[in-house]
Amino acid sequence: MENAGPRWLTEMSEEDLHFIRRFVLASGSLKELAGQYGISYPTVRGRLDRLIAKIRFLEDKKETSAFHRDVKLLVLEGRLDVAAAKKLIGSYEKSISGKE
Repeated sequence: MENAGPRWLTEMSEEDLHFIRRFVLASGSLKELAGQYGISYPTVRGRLDRLIAKIRFLEDKKETSAFHRDVKLLVLEGRLDVAAAKKLIGSYEKSISGKE
């Protein structure tokens, strides 16, 4: 059986993998990456910080529901804001506890 790789790597989007590849090929130079993407250094730094947070989350061994995991990943990817995530999680938890 072939090893598919670590969980954090297999859960990355194509866009994330492309960024990681370019980061490695740029020898970790955020300045070079900013130039390649045509964006500012702080923007590249923010993107890297989000990827670091995503990897840390995916490496965490705590048991969470698939719903909690998916919502947190959406927040880490910048596709859902924290306030909306909290509201969704609160509604979800009320629905599974039967206290709607």
